[in-house]
Formats: sequence, structure tokens, C-alpha cells
Amino acid sequence: MSAPVKLTNLQVELLQTFSYSLPNEQLDEIRQLLSKYFLDKADAEMDRLWQERGWNDETIETWAKGHDRVPYLSQP
Repeated sequence: MSAPVKLTNLQVELLQTFSYSLPNEQLDEIRQLLSKYFLDKADAEMDRLWQERGWNDETIETWAKGHDRVPYLSQP
């Protein structure tokens, strides 16, 4: 038997805030708002990392051409 899944604080807040049914159009709008919120957060964090670490377009090109995987070694 699996353990019960604990809701996150965000899930609890959303359940309490939206404890009623919404029309699908409003639900879609809320999904878009949440998506934009998290996209903006991720974008701001990337901007911070670029500034803090001095990344530039050349850094991205290096990453794109990199082969950082460890080769697979078969077991005898």
C-alpha cells in the first residue's frame, strides 16, 4: 500500500481559494496566469545567472557542442 500524497502549500492554497467550479474559459485564464508567473520567475533567474556567472552567447554555443556524458562502461 502506498503512502498518502501530501499536498503542497500551493495546492492547499489553490483548493481553498477556488473551492467552487469555474467556467472553462476562466480556468484557462488562470492556467495562463500561473504559467506566465512561473515563466517570469524562471526568466528572472536565468537573467540573474547570466549576470552573476558572466554567461554570453559563446557560453551557450559551447554548451551546445559539448559532450559532457560519461562513457558507458560495460561490466565483464
